[in-house]
Amino acid sequence: MATAYERYNLHTTPEKFFIEACDEGADAVLAIDRVSNEMTLTGRKDVPPSAVTRPICGIMGTIRLVAGMYLIVITRKRNVGSLLGHAVWKCVDFDVISYKKTLLHLSEVQSQENKSFLSMLNNVLTTDGFYFCTDFDLTHTLQRLANTSPDFQEMSLLERADQRFVWNGNLLRELAGQPELHKFALPVVHGYIVMKPCRINGKIFEWILISRRSCFRAGVRYYVRGIDSEGHAANFVETEQIVLYEGAKASFVQTRGSMPFYWSQRPNLKYKPKPIISKTMTHLDGFQRHFDSQLLIYGKQTILNLVNQKGSEKPLEQAFAKMVSGMNNGMLNYIAFDFHKECSHMRWDRLQILVDAVAEMQDEYSYFMVNSEGKTVAQQRGVFRSNCMDCLDRTNVIQSLLARRSLQSQLQRMGVLNVGQRIEEQAEFEKIYKNAWADNANACAVQYAGTGALKTDFTRTGKRTRWGLLMDGWNSMIRYYKNNFSDGFRQDSIDLFLGNFAVDDSNGPTPLRVQKDWKFLTLPIIMLVAFSMCIVCLLMAGDTWTETLAYVTFWGAASAITATIILFNGQDFVDAPKLVHKEKMD
Repeated sequence: MATAYERYNLHTTPEKFFIEACDEGADAVLAIDRVSNEMTLTGRKDVPPSAVTRPICGIMGTIRLVAGMYLIVITRKRNVGSLLGHAVWKCVDFDVISYKKTLLHLSEVQSQENKSFLSMLNNVLTTDGFYFCTDFDLTHTLQRLANTSPDFQEMSLLERADQRFVWNGNLLRELAGQPELHKFALPVVHGYIVMKPCRINGKIFEWILISRRSCFRAGVRYYVRGIDSEGHAANFVETEQIVLYEGAKASFVQTRGSMPFYWSQRPNLKYKPKPIISKTMTHLDGFQRHFDSQLLIYGKQTILNLVNQKGSEKPLEQAFAKMVSGMNNGMLNYIAFDFHKECSHMRWDRLQILVDAVAEMQDEYSYFMVNSEGKTVAQQRGVFRSNCMDCLDRTNVIQSLLARRSLQSQLQRMGVLNVGQRIEEQAEFEKIYKNAWADNANACAVQYAGTGALKTDFTRTGKRTRWGLLMDGWNSMIRYYKNNFSDGFRQDSIDLFLGNFAVDDSNGPTPLRVQKDWKFLTLPIIMLVAFSMCIVCLLMAGDTWTETLAYVTFWGAASAITATIILFNGQDFVDAPKLVHKEKMD
């Protein structure tokens, strides 16, 4: 199988970058001209002795900003574990290096814009959860890898990768165009990976959880909902649970993703903005595209829709049910389960109702399994596609329960669990299992919503606690602030990183120059002054109570009226994305 290089040295001269492959027996050097941007393959003999040298862990890619081209390299990595004998690494630190030696060619405004774009890149790079492997394809499930052709095996990691999950695909475009450079290209996935050696009945096995976030229709919670015209769903994540024991391997795959039709839920300063289903788009086209591709990749689908069946979420559930019914496809099953209603008043045991309801389907879908002789004894023929509003908290709870049921069967079949034993009774393993799934929830939530997940106390302990409710309240407050006042910048960061927005080299103005109108600053200042005056009047009473009341009423009314105007025009006051047109975001 084709591999990428594992160890590198970066040699820097004023004219060129030389990236040397340091693997045993390798002589290849990638030379990047800092003036012409040209990439060529050369050897160690061409690296000048005057070059400044430092070790790096890999190349993330290149990107054009206002100042010109930049090289992004991985400077620190941490070993997560070994998958079938292949070392899996987590990116810990990056460096963004300018091709240009100075920024003197930029005006002051351009320099500021360049600084903003660099901040955006760093915003994405410092979001936890980038992983790579130099000699194994992390973008595919074990079942997909087992069903490949000899030609596929000979392809480079970059060529054979599932493009849905290559987060640096845009950054590697220059390298991708030159096949002789592919061994320098590391496909990087974003999401969560945990690998744990576990013991049950004295038998040691490897338990692995991999969540791969799609880079299509990627973004943040309120700015990216539903689907795009290609049928890509927002916050789409493929989660694979793997078990390895004495040469045998098994895997169970689930997916999550936003409800696949055209809807939005833009932040507007309200705690929970009202979701809006588009009246102008033809929903069934995108819906059909989404499920055509899902059925092709995964086989049968059981949709688990966990949203509320009352209030503002009800129309979304009804629309989803209607569209599945309209498709009239026997490969699609639809189950609506009102998570919050069923589990109200801390009745979390009621989740078993849903697990029992889909048990027959889960048995039919099965899982992928290869025995210790290398013979495939089971194939997964369908997946559960779970969603709630964000596809985070409720979704993760349900996925962990379905994955445990699958694991029960796999471990019994492998001979790890004895007949009649249940996973829930294995206290040591249960703790590892629950914590890993809770950490998975947190990773996916931070990447999409900006904070850790809610309801992780149930995932970790199997029951809902009052401390967990308090932590959910705290996380909800942070989510509210971030969703309203910093998510526009986060969305711009992701769009820049993934190439949804490209900085051109014409030196023209960028969308960052768009200024907020007068309301944005004026009204909050008026409200603040009026509210302060109201407090001052209360503390420093006038000569008579009627005079004090008049002042308090005047300033109180002024602050209340201003606050009402701000809330009414909420969308003008939130931090909205600047780089992508609103039509595209919808």
